[in-house]
Order: sequence, then structure tokens, then C-alpha cells
Amino acid sequence: MDAEILTALALFACVASITPGPNNMMLMSSGLTFGWRLTLPHMLGVAIGFTVMIFAVGVGLGALFEAMPQLYLALKVISVAYLLVLAWKIANSGPIAEGGRAGSKPMTFLQAAAFQWVNPKAWVMAVTAIAAYAPKQAFFANVLIVSGVFGIVNLPCISAWAMFGMVLRRFLHNASLVRIINMGMALALVASVYPLLAEFLG
Repeated sequence: MDAEILTALALFACVASITPGPNNMMLMSSGLTFGWRLTLPHMLGVAIGFTVMIFAVGVGLGALFEAMPQLYLALKVISVAYLLVLAWKIANSGPIAEGGRAGSKPMTFLQAAAFQWVNPKAWVMAVTAIAAYAPKQAFFANVLIVSGVFGIVNLPCISAWAMFGMVLRRFLHNASLVRIINMGMALALVASVYPLLAEFLG
């Protein structure tokens, strides 16, 4: 992979990772509700889980879904259902309790890593990254490079959302305000599902 493609890939990874989506909405909510330390496993789960996902897509999972579109359709249905459940949980996150813990629990490393497989934005990012930035020459090596670049770029980008939530947390001691913000983030999460819902309804 030449330097020009590598630079373009890094820029794409940054933009794709830092723009709003299900992961970032949940990380912002977690930073607001639980703080930085308790959100750290969630962040690492997203970054590592997505890196593994890109590699898996690159080595053939994407081709499997092209050959068996019913599996891809099933994934879409599961994705919509799971994201709606998560939106409901975010909207109903309990107020911040003494010691920084809320009525609900933060997402674990394994939960966050597994979530990537039902995250529509993650699928789009993974397939696009492999298709656009992994030249067919030395394809396997390029898949490793694409995965590695995302692994390096993704974590600091998504951490910014958790940090923003944590900064908000310092100024929001009113449980009602925390609930209102979490409700807004839940609605944003639902909005991110709209393209899939429109596809089903259309």
C-alpha cells in the first residue's frame, strides 16, 4: 500500500470513527452517566471489536453475505431490534448516584466488542474500508494494514465522545437534566436506525 492510499485511509478512518453513530452516542451517554473509568472497557471493546470485525470482513465474511443475502437480511433485522432496545435503555438510564454509579451498569468490554456485529454503521465502515483501501495486490497484507490503521485511529476518536459526556457530567448534577440529555441521545440513536427502517418499510 503506497503512502497516498495510506494517508487517505487514515483520514477516512478518522472521519468515519468520529462522526455520530450508535457507538459514539452510547459512549457519550456512558461518559455522562458513569464517568471515564467505568466507560473505559466499553471504549476498548468498541476499538478492538471493530478492528477484528474489519479483518473478518476482509478475509471473507463480506463475500459470504453477498452469496447468502438472507443472512445479511437477518443481521439487519437483529441490528434494528438491538439498537432500539439500547435506545430504550439509554433513555431510561437512572440518575447519577453517589460514587458515580447509576441505576444501570456500563457496557462491558465483551458486550461492546460483540455489539459491532449488529451495528449498521460498523458494517458500512468495514465493507467500505476493505473495498476502497485494500488493493487486490497483496490483498491479505492490505487487509491487515486497513485493520491496523482503524485500530490505531478509532480509539482516540471514540474516546472524544466519552470525554465529552464526562465533561458534561461535571456540570449536570440535576438528575432531570441527565435524563433529558440521555433521552436526546436515545432519539439520536433511533435516528441512526432510520435508514434501515426505511429500507424495510420501503
